[in-house]
Amino acid sequence: MEVLRPPLINIHGRMYRRNITKEEHYEEEEDFSYMGPPESEDFAEDESCGTHFIEQTDKGFRCAVDVPSVLYKYIIGKKGETRKRLEFDTKTSINIPKQGVEGQIVITGSHKAAVSSALTRVELLLESFRKKQPFTHFLSLPLNDPKIQEGFLRFKDEVLKQCSQDHGVEGSIFQNPAKLHLTIGTLALLSDTEVRKACEHLQECQNVIRDLTEGKPLPLEVTGIEYMNDDPAMVDVLYAKVNVKDRSDRLQMIAERLVEHFASAGLMVREWDRVKLHGTVMNTLFRKDSTGEDTGGPGRQTTSEREAFDARNILKKFGAHHFGDFELNTVLLSQRYSTDCAGYYSSAGSITFS
Repeated sequence: MEVLRPPLINIHGRMYRRNITKEEHYEEEEDFSYMGPPESEDFAEDESCGTHFIEQTDKGFRCAVDVPSVLYKYIIGKKGETRKRLEFDTKTSINIPKQGVEGQIVITGSHKAAVSSALTRVELLLESFRKKQPFTHFLSLPLNDPKIQEGFLRFKDEVLKQCSQDHGVEGSIFQNPAKLHLTIGTLALLSDTEVRKACEHLQECQNVIRDLTEGKPLPLEVTGIEYMNDDPAMVDVLYAKVNVKDRSDRLQMIAERLVEHFASAGLMVREWDRVKLHGTVMNTLFRKDSTGEDTGGPGRQTTSEREAFDARNILKKFGAHHFGDFELNTVLLSQRYSTDCAGYYSSAGSITFS
């Protein structure tokens, strides 16, 4: 990290710098400093508390924050040191449920500004460490229509017949046909409450999406393949190209609207200016792994261990392969590392186009 130029985080319109300090036998601990006007030692009154309400009680002030239990440890710190420092610095008391018990972190203090200060620092810690959690769900557009699966299996059979002598090409790196999909974006939902919240936000997108599809399923064509990196002789991901049959950009617009909504709700991080829709058909992370997911997982190769494959002949012979046409009619909130009765990912929520 550049010591003189630490990263900044915007919380409720205020800028904070993130200072990383290493503690022995413990994960990185993050210290946050407010970049705004100096405050007095008695805590200047601060009405900016985001979506959390600070209530007055007989003993002072109180604020309760819903926090997934997996994040408690980051507020507690090694031997409780983080909580102790927060309490000492802000002159508040921070009550945290037992590990594994879902509940609220409760901040109490004699002064409202003190509780607000502690709340801001807790939020900053949670925001920082939440970004380090692996994603649990993703918004998906299923491509597992029977016609597309049939076209994919033809593609797989022909590739293995004609290109299996090429470096790295073998059966285990092909996608599971029942799990063919487009990923719109990923989410780290760390509690049942957060899953329900994500489902509610997906439902809020229903009317916008139906306006784009005119209340009808979207006719799609899956034709052609493309690779992710610059060298076709060293490929990790090969994907099928998916387009609306009328050549409009409605599929891209659906993806952009969904990412925009979920990002504004704080449930998704927008990684690119434009959502890159791709239907993975071959991925070296699948190598010698039988679960057939392109979202990573236990027991499979890590990115650093991946063995790329030579896709030059595949691109030359099957660059215009037609996987099939079908009508897309749903967006799913899919659960990572799961399988439903049809072989696709288990769904926590959905909306339809018609």
